[in-house]
Amino acid sequence: MSFIGKEISDFKVQSFINGEFKEVTKKDVLGKWSVFFFYPADFTFVCPTELEELADKYEDFKKIGCEIYSVSCDTHFVHKAWHDVSKTIKKINYPMLADPTGALARDFDVMIEESGLAERGTFVVNPEGKIVAYEVIAGNVGRNAEELFRRVQASQFVSEHGDEVCPANWKPGEKTLKPSLDLVGLL
Repeated sequence: MSFIGKEISDFKVQSFINGEFKEVTKKDVLGKWSVFFFYPADFTFVCPTELEELADKYEDFKKIGCEIYSVSCDTHFVHKAWHDVSKTIKKINYPMLADPTGALARDFDVMIEESGLAERGTFVVNPEGKIVAYEVIAGNVGRNAEELFRRVQASQFVSEHGDEVCPANWKPGEKTLKPSLDLVGLL
């Protein structure tokens, strides 16, 4: 089943951001590009490496009008505790969403019911609140923030230029393609 084009459901969760607890809702997401970055749990092994890489790339995401939302099934209190004790997690300036009931994880279909944890799911959501790109991978494999950034840029480009498509490894400023009968089978 594909999630491409699926509108995210209404939600209201607590987050930990910049030393404060803040409520985040679907309304906060609408009107800008967003990434929902699900990970299994705080105080784990692979997760901090991914979250740190996103923290290091966060300013780049903000420059292209994209907000990052990391999400685990931990509470906002656990996010704060992890932030307080981890040099790596202290780098995070994006909202860390708390999903202790698993409602968001279930809506994005990344909930592992047996363990109460989320899969490593990454979802790019457009300003209308619709999913335009996603991947879900095994819990023992970390993701790449640079590729995620490129994927958001490509999604933004095709949203603005509906008659052009981005080939593999495309980056802004590089040549795009205009689908036509002339290109079929030639590339």
